[in-house]
Amino acid sequence: MQPATAFAHPNIAFIKYWGNRDEALRLPANGSLSMNLDGLFTRTTVQFQPDLAEDVLVLDGTTVQGRGRERVSTFLDLVREMAGVKLRANVVSGNNFPSGAGIASSASAFAALALAASRAAGLELSEPELSRLARRGSGSACRSIPPGFVEWQPGTGDADSLAVSIAPPEHWPLVDCIVILSAVHKPTGSTEGHALAGTSPLQAARVADAPRRLDLCRQAILRRDFETFASVVELDSNLMHAVMLTSTPVLFYWQPETLAVMQAVREARRRGLPACYTIDAGPNVHLLCETASARQVLELSGAMPGVREVKLAAIGGPARLVA
Repeated sequence: MQPATAFAHPNIAFIKYWGNRDEALRLPANGSLSMNLDGLFTRTTVQFQPDLAEDVLVLDGTTVQGRGRERVSTFLDLVREMAGVKLRANVVSGNNFPSGAGIASSASAFAALALAASRAAGLELSEPELSRLARRGSGSACRSIPPGFVEWQPGTGDADSLAVSIAPPEHWPLVDCIVILSAVHKPTGSTEGHALAGTSPLQAARVADAPRRLDLCRQAILRRDFETFASVVELDSNLMHAVMLTSTPVLFYWQPETLAVMQAVREARRRGLPACYTIDAGPNVHLLCETASARQVLELSGAMPGVREVKLAAIGGPARLVA
């Protein structure tokens, strides 16, 4: 069978996905909203081969064994079942950004894998079908399939829990200034973290209020209303981390420098700089602003202690085949 190569962007969630109502199907406790990050990507090549006794995973030049390979094999089993294929696969994947540090590497990884593996197996899936498939590997991966500003609709079950684009990349010139404080792989991954969400007494309140925050954020994006956008995005990020901080065991992803960046951007916004923060499951901070303010945000964040580098990402397009 012929190999296929796919390319996908990570995404940054404005309204967060944290916790599942069905762990096996990765059906989220609430809907979420995000944008794809142009300039950051995972590139994955998949080939099903008759001479392989087991699936092979090479990530960033290193052969992966253990749980990482098992997770990919379990996902490939879904593709094999859909396509009626029994062959094992050789998977070669690489990122141009740190993995497992709160920059949604699993989102781009499983979005690229869904597209490359399905095509290598002879399937030609629609965008909704690809989004559903990617979700089974990593929930947030469903949001890296469509382009631009993307909403993950929680749905009633496997068939309708998928992501759709609510606006194209050119709709609003937002950028993400990704403040990298650490490239170290986090000790507790998002998959394990989602399973702990229900242990927090705050999770039920966070989920109950999610539809209101989703609507506020969706309307702010469609109206290009940065003031409303900033307030709801920061609130939602704080709520997710409050759940993490009150889970059992406690999940504490922030570093002292994380909080310093959060405080600095809030103070800068008070002085008139239109920028806000959001943080995924890791120590690194995403500073969101319009393109016109990017230089000031880069200068502000780049000068802060503990900042290793700042990556600038505009709004990215869909997952796509490149070979």
